[in-house]
Amino acid sequence: MFFDQFPNNSFPNNYSTMPKILYVEDDPNLGFVTKDNLELEGYDIVHFQDGKEAWKSFSKDKYDLCLLDVMLPELDGFSLAEKIRKQNQQVPIIFLTAKTMQEDRIAGLKIGGDDYVTKPFSIEELCLRIKIFLKRKEVSKDPIQGLTAWKVGLYDFNYQELSLKSPSKTEQLTHREAEVLKFLCERKNQVIKRDEILTAIWGRDDYFLGRSLDVFVTRLRKMLAEDPSIKIENVHGIGFRFAC
Repeated sequence: MFFDQFPNNSFPNNYSTMPKILYVEDDPNLGFVTKDNLELEGYDIVHFQDGKEAWKSFSKDKYDLCLLDVMLPELDGFSLAEKIRKQNQQVPIIFLTAKTMQEDRIAGLKIGGDDYVTKPFSIEELCLRIKIFLKRKEVSKDPIQGLTAWKVGLYDFNYQELSLKSPSKTEQLTHREAEVLKFLCERKNQVIKRDEILTAIWGRDDYFLGRSLDVFVTRLRKMLAEDPSIKIENVHGIGFRFAC
């Protein structure tokens, strides 16, 4: 499976220090166990039990990734994510939630989250998601990786800088938004299957992730609306076509 790509206690070679993760979980037992296991994997985990204290720390420290429980005292995970996104568009955010309603998962992605893990989760699954994000984060900084910039109608899209520039403004993209747009740019004017996108970007294909993809496509459509010649078309029963 995917773990063949990431040996134990390994993370991208470009990191000179342990990746620093903001972990917010109000259950002390779960928090202790998860923090302990992630530290064994080689991460620097800073754990808080409420959203307000976590926000204070994020405001003054630099983190490589955020793991946010949704149900938190003082400041809930969604509200915390909104504040984080206003300050930093690039840091990956993974929600940890016991909620099973589809609307709750989609709500987190609309706020600016990149992924979610549903409780109860395995440490192996959580580590896999973290490693994939950190690996992609470092790849986006690597100048030797082929084409990383595209001219898309009126826009200039730079994957390395996570930026989408038009004559009137510059949008700062999240990693997930940039990954989806990059995937579309590489397959411009082709019909792309939904499961192909999900497997390439999320590493798996399921119903809820399909809805997650729809959220990111909707966000990209709004960002690209300044140029009416650009369209992310729905291809019924198959996927999408990026026409420009």
